[in-house]
Amino acid sequence: MRPFFDRRNELSCQDDILLWGCRVIIPPEGRKEIIQELHEAHPGISRMKSLARSYVWWPNMDKELEGCVLNCDHCQQVRDKPPEAPMHPWEWPSRPWSRLHIDFAGPFMNKMFMIVVDAHSKWLEVCVMKTITSENTITKLQQIFSTHGIPDTIVSDNGPSFTSREFKQFLQRNGIKQINSAPYHPASNGLAEKAVQTFKQAMKKMKSGTIQEKINNFLFRYRITPHTTTGASPAELLMKRKLKSKLDLVFPNMEEKVVNKQKIQKHYKDKTAKERDFDLESKVYAKNFSSGDKWLPGYITEKSGPLSYRIRLSDDNIIRRHVDHLRPRQTADPVITPDFEIETSTPSEIKPLEETTQPETTEPRYPKRQKREPAYLKDYVR
Repeated sequence: MRPFFDRRNELSCQDDILLWGCRVIIPPEGRKEIIQELHEAHPGISRMKSLARSYVWWPNMDKELEGCVLNCDHCQQVRDKPPEAPMHPWEWPSRPWSRLHIDFAGPFMNKMFMIVVDAHSKWLEVCVMKTITSENTITKLQQIFSTHGIPDTIVSDNGPSFTSREFKQFLQRNGIKQINSAPYHPASNGLAEKAVQTFKQAMKKMKSGTIQEKINNFLFRYRITPHTTTGASPAELLMKRKLKSKLDLVFPNMEEKVVNKQKIQKHYKDKTAKERDFDLESKVYAKNFSSGDKWLPGYITEKSGPLSYRIRLSDDNIIRRHVDHLRPRQTADPVITPDFEIETSTPSEIKPLEETTQPETTEPRYPKRQKREPAYLKDYVR
């Protein structure tokens, strides 16, 4: 009675019919028939409530109308899907090429394509498929594995190529774990689905070239471009290096710069340098960096580098020196003793030279200085 008491000032009676405003209050024994009439066309909860509020009312009417729709098999079989569940992202693998997501794209451009994505690096592989049988799928995966190795896990949908006995045996032989996404729910394999969309959009934008040329161009650009999720390019994360592209030509060539700098340094250095070379067995003096003489005699035994030699010293020790620390060693010519005797005169036979005495004259070191009176003294009388 509480609902009626709350509306007591709004209730009225007309021709023995109880009204709430302009709506007829339906007694309990007639409510089932009214509900059936409202639900005859299965309009849904909102439309049933809206229609009922235009004609009738009774306590808890909205709940009874909702219960009618929820218990109707025909309504439940054709109703819209419920709201999507919160996103549950895949765990990011700690290693590259650990978990792969695969899917087929097509028919597209009259062909079928297999898309393979590495969950860690986002590296993308695209294979043109003649047919999408398990046998061809295995062949293409073997080609990819021969380059990058065998992954730990493969995520795929429930297509016949991925659920066949032959494909499962291939994975078991290689120790690969398979995860199948929920049927008819592409978002469960969202990484592969996104890659398919990216691939198709890029292929549609490229107008010139064959299909394979377009694929090669797309893959190269994709692999060197930093990914929005990781912030690094797929090539950097998978190969631990950047792939060189024509864009790298805008940067200065460091190697060429160093070579040119070395040439300039060599040019100025060689202005004061003198090229020297020693033959084997050449006698030389080697710089001594220990105590003793500054130069040690020896001879060349081996050329150990472009500008370095090995020298055997007089004490049979072998040392290695740069050409700047070597100088040629020349030995004095031997004194030849003649076979005949030279006649020598006795002191008595030698006549002394006649001594001539000449006056010694000493020339002055500087010219003689001339002395004269200064000009201002000429006017004075002495």
